Amino acid sequence: MLSPRLIVTAHAPLAAFAAMGVLWGTFAAVLPDLKAQLQVDEARLGLLLLPTPLAAVSAMLVAPLLGVALGRVALPVATLAMGFAFILPGQVHLAVLFPLAMMCAGAATGLTDVLMNARVATLENERGLHLMNLCHAAYSFGYAGGALATGMMRDAALAPGVVMGAAGLGAALIALLAYERDGTIHGLARPPKGQGRGLGLVPLIGGGIVLIAFLTENAAENWSALHIEKTLGGSPAEGAMGPAALALTMGFARIAGQGLVARLNAGRLLRLGAVVSAAGALGAAFATSPTMAYAGFIVMGIGSSVIAPTAFSLVGRMAAPEARARAVARATLYGYFGYFFGPPMLGFLAGLFGLRAAFVFAAAMLMMVLVLTPLLMRRG
Repeated sequence: MLSPRLIVTAHAPLAAFAAMGVLWGTFAAVLPDLKAQLQVDEARLGLLLLPTPLAAVSAMLVAPLLGVALGRVALPVATLAMGFAFILPGQVHLAVLFPLAMMCAGAATGLTDVLMNARVATLENERGLHLMNLCHAAYSFGYAGGALATGMMRDAALAPGVVMGAAGLGAALIALLAYERDGTIHGLARPPKGQGRGLGLVPLIGGGIVLIAFLTENAAENWSALHIEKTLGGSPAEGAMGPAALALTMGFARIAGQGLVARLNAGRLLRLGAVVSAAGALGAAFATSPTMAYAGFIVMGIGSSVIAPTAFSLVGRMAAPEARARAVARATLYGYFGYFFGPPMLGFLAGLFGLRAAFVFAAAMLMMVLVLTPLLMRRG
């Protein structure tokens, strides 16, 4: 299930996933302080976050070209840029400047995400190993570590600028581990006209499943601290435990998924994960105390943990050999619409109907996985 061989083989994307987790975990846990620093409400904060996905999608579109141009250093360079970009949002005190800072963070995240998922898909198919769950677990553990460290720094009354600065520098150091001697991501370049097969519908359907998984997962991570503090009256430390509980659960569940993915039918695993995750989202929505909310986030994390990695692996496995990296990059592009649009969307819903309604919406979205999974399996 987990061995030194797997860790050594996947050390470069593992570092990139962990760095990204640290950064977004810190951002989610410090979000209440950023909101106060900017002096905005939930709806306005959601609006300020909206340009982030635009920058991310733009970066994802050019990521294959940059991956080809940078060669074996593409992944560490992108991860390093992401670490420095996340320092910026904490330094902003004017709401009008906040979207610009978040666009830098979003663009660096989009670039890194395409490259690291494509690299994992390449390693899986070259080495005949299951690595996607392990790498996504690194993101979850990094996220939990970032959220917990942020909770302690917030309790010490450190400013958001200090918190985000520490996270950015820490991620930049982790980025140094993303270098590998033969780290070139093959298959990113578009084949000459008339040569090679098209990508087909597999990246579209698989990307739709990833979109739903990331929309609900990232929205829950970003708004759980605010839900615990504002709706349930928790302290800053209790608020930080919300995203940390979700991320830690997903990390351990994804390590367990290393074994499950080789034993269970992938379609059944996707459907089961969606149902369990939806039940957890409803539990968090109707919680009456921080403890009940933690339980909901833990159940949600168990279910969500397997959805995105399984979908990514299926896309890589079902695509033509010469187009695997491009297929996974395309699925990443589709999927991360959910990653970035999820938090602003739930912010608008929270502003209109409250945070409880936002988590009910997340549960409803997860049920769409039950519709898309049979379509993906038939295409395969």
